[in-house]
Amino acid sequence: MMNFVVKTIANAGALAVAVWLLDKITLTGDGTGRKIGTLLLVAVVFGLVNAVVKPVVKVLTFPLFILTLGLITLVVNALMLLLTSWLADKLDLSFHVEGFWTAVVGALIISLVSWALSVVLPEAD
Repeated sequence: MMNFVVKTIANAGALAVAVWLLDKITLTGDGTGRKIGTLLLVAVVFGLVNAVVKPVVKVLTFPLFILTLGLITLVVNALMLLLTSWLADKLDLSFHVEGFWTAVVGALIISLVSWALSVVLPEAD
C-alpha cells in the first residue's frame, strides 16, 4: 500500500512538471488544492493505465522493440499519456494533452522526473 502511495505521489509530481513545462499539457482548476487533487487522481489513472494497458501493448509490439532498439518505448509512453488524457476527459478531470508530439515530449519529461523521484523517495518492500 505504501509503495502505491509513493508511486502515485511521484507520478503526480512528474505530471505537474510536464504541465509546468509544456503549454499543450493543461491542468485547469479553481485553486491550488483542487489542482493538486486533480493531479493525484490523474496520477492514479496514469498508474492504472501503465499497470494494465502498457504490458499488453509491449507484448504486442515486442518485434518493434527489437527492431527499433527500444526507441518505440517513447511512442508507447506517449500513447499511454494520450490514453490517460482521454480517460481524464471521460472522468471529468481537467487534464488534457494536445497532440501526439506533445505527448512524446511529455512522456519523456514524466519518465525522467519519475526516475529522479524514485531515486530520492523511499521504497517500501
